[in-house]
Amino acid sequence: MAFLNRLAAFARACWPWVRIPFWICMGLLFGFVLPYTIVLNKRVQDRFNDLVFAVPTRVYARPLPLAASLPMTPAALELELTFAGYSRDEHGEVAGTWSRDGSVYVIDSRGYAGPDGGELPRRIRVVLGKGQVVSVKDLATGKALDQAHLDPARIATLYGAAQEERRIVRLADVPPLLLSGLQAVEDRDFKHHFGIDFSAILRASFANLRAGHTVQGGSTLTQQLVRNLFLDREQNFTRKFNEALMSILIEAHYDKGRILEAYINQVFLGQQGSQAVHGFAAAAEFYFGRRMEELRPQEVALLVGMVKGPSYYDPRRFPDRALSRRNLVLQQFVDTGLLTAEQGKAAQATPLGLAGNGQLPHNRFPAFMQLVRAQITSDFDDSTLSDGNLSIFTTLDPAAQLYAEQAITNTAKALGKRGDAAQAAGVVTDTQTGSVLAIVGSKEPGDQGFNRAIDARRPIGSLMKPFVYLVALSDPSRWNLATLIDDSPVSMRQPDGTMWTPQNDEHDVHGLVPMVDGLVHSWNLATIHLGMDVGVGRIKAFLESFGLQDVNPSPSLLLGAQDLSPLQVAQLYEYLAADGHALPLLAVRGVVDSDGRTIKRYEVKGGKGEYQGAVRLTTWAMQQVTRSGTAAAIGASSLGVLNAAGKTGTSNDQRDSWFAGFTGDRLAVFWMGRDDNKPSGLYGATGSLRVWQDLFRKLPTRPLSAAPGEGLELAWINPQEGKRTDPSCEGARQFAVLTGTLAADTEGCFWQHVGNLFGGGQDQPAPASTAPVRD
Repeated sequence: MAFLNRLAAFARACWPWVRIPFWICMGLLFGFVLPYTIVLNKRVQDRFNDLVFAVPTRVYARPLPLAASLPMTPAALELELTFAGYSRDEHGEVAGTWSRDGSVYVIDSRGYAGPDGGELPRRIRVVLGKGQVVSVKDLATGKALDQAHLDPARIATLYGAAQEERRIVRLADVPPLLLSGLQAVEDRDFKHHFGIDFSAILRASFANLRAGHTVQGGSTLTQQLVRNLFLDREQNFTRKFNEALMSILIEAHYDKGRILEAYINQVFLGQQGSQAVHGFAAAAEFYFGRRMEELRPQEVALLVGMVKGPSYYDPRRFPDRALSRRNLVLQQFVDTGLLTAEQGKAAQATPLGLAGNGQLPHNRFPAFMQLVRAQITSDFDDSTLSDGNLSIFTTLDPAAQLYAEQAITNTAKALGKRGDAAQAAGVVTDTQTGSVLAIVGSKEPGDQGFNRAIDARRPIGSLMKPFVYLVALSDPSRWNLATLIDDSPVSMRQPDGTMWTPQNDEHDVHGLVPMVDGLVHSWNLATIHLGMDVGVGRIKAFLESFGLQDVNPSPSLLLGAQDLSPLQVAQLYEYLAADGHALPLLAVRGVVDSDGRTIKRYEVKGGKGEYQGAVRLTTWAMQQVTRSGTAAAIGASSLGVLNAAGKTGTSNDQRDSWFAGFTGDRLAVFWMGRDDNKPSGLYGATGSLRVWQDLFRKLPTRPLSAAPGEGLELAWINPQEGKRTDPSCEGARQFAVLTGTLAADTEGCFWQHVGNLFGGGQDQPAPASTAPVRD
């Protein structure tokens, strides 16, 4: 009691001296510090609560299917594995790795959740041979698998305004070594302090004074998180005060696990151009091409070491600094018991092991992504895509996309000056499903500019001709491939009074020729006569049934005087390649939310098919184009085994070079030309056809059947008579015809032989042109 009285007396004696400072402090406390703290507290809580949920949408390629008899080559498989972030590891048994022994691959898949359900991680054995998958086995069970899928590669991220790459992970999914190692190096008392660690500040100050420069920091993980979330790197009292106060507020509101999880996801660890790398998960992919869960101790140590200075210790720019820092961190792991001395020594002896490309998956394929956005914008707005934590699964085939890009690049280089001046575009689809596998919008891979595959509309030239023949063949009572059509001069008065006098490419005429020859050799005059007999209106209506607008109503339409984009051409040719099924081209398979639930599935249900007899006849005729016609370079090469169907196209004055061709499961359309619409100096056969050949020399694919399709038969016909004939008779040729449309009776050659005895004989169709093939 006496002590309290003496204390009170001392306070009364001091009050006249301290009352002014006291009231000033109280005024500052209630007039500034308290309101300022309330404002900061609101800012901290809003930002921290939003941090976990503002996750952009990821865009993925299609999962790679692996099943016996599917087309596949070692080069394509390894390209797919690399693009999906798998690394080669002969020791194996680590998710995201593969090994090879001859034609046998052992792959440790990661698993995934997709719109079709997805798959669990598994270890599979894949055997390749003769351009296809021989077998697939689950090594855990030893059982053969009907089919397996590898998790798809991430190809893009749909952001809002901020270009930041991150992958949100939960604390339970973070490797224990990363969690413990981060605290051991950056904040050993993390579990015990309240946001500020005064003992760490004293230790750092003493170490820095002794060294004469900064060698150790005293900030906690919470303070570092505050700097990443709210503050800049400027060193002044105000920033330090804000940092300390915000750290205390965060510690007051959130438990240590939540804070550590936020740090793991938020910490800045690098930069690619304007795109920042935040969080250990994104950094693992950026530097090592693998998921964070698959990192080795030396890789964990490098990322932990980079926290101190991502730019200063950038392993690509300053590998020696990064290696020294990594090994120092590994030693700290050993000193704190996280690694044994042997493990630490082994890890220190390894190279940095960085991924070669080091590219973040941000819009790697802009031309393809334009189509993806166009197909999902009716279902998802921009804010949902940029912040919705969705996963969009597309139809992109990485091998098809990369091989198509390479094919354009290689062809342009081989063409020299003509290739330098020209641009190019292409579309590759799956003929069975209508899935768009690849889109190239420029001869420069990854060009973010004008997308010629979707937005450039150019005259398609002779690519129109198969549809003229198709419409004619849909009336089998009047036309078949042996029917004679007229390849003679044409002169028509146009609406403006001028005369239209088209010519064949070689300025020649051939008289009456079998219909198939008109298409195989791309004779303009024969096509015009046929199209006029069929009716231009019918051709126009057929094209409009595919959604095309402003279709040219004049006869010049028959020669391809119609501006279309490569994507529109691919839609037309998909009808042929899909055996008469009008499949809309799709680039999106489905959309999955953050919990793995499918919220939207995009699929096409094919109908019964239309005019399939005519489609199959046209396809057979187009196969003759690649054997002996304007695309004979395919049949004369190693690609002849594909029995491909195709058509070349060249617009007036060689402004546009086109080729469209399909195999048993792949369709590819390519265009080459100049942006200024000047002559390119390229025919279809000398430009785009070469791109197609370059692509299919690498792309795994099934051959198209060499036999006529179902409902067709091969018949020997004398085109002059239009009837079956004996193969030994003069003028006899074999044609594909609809079964049952020709009389079964076969005419012999008796009277033909009699006529020949007296020097007679009937006029025969003009022989096929031997002029150079250029269309």
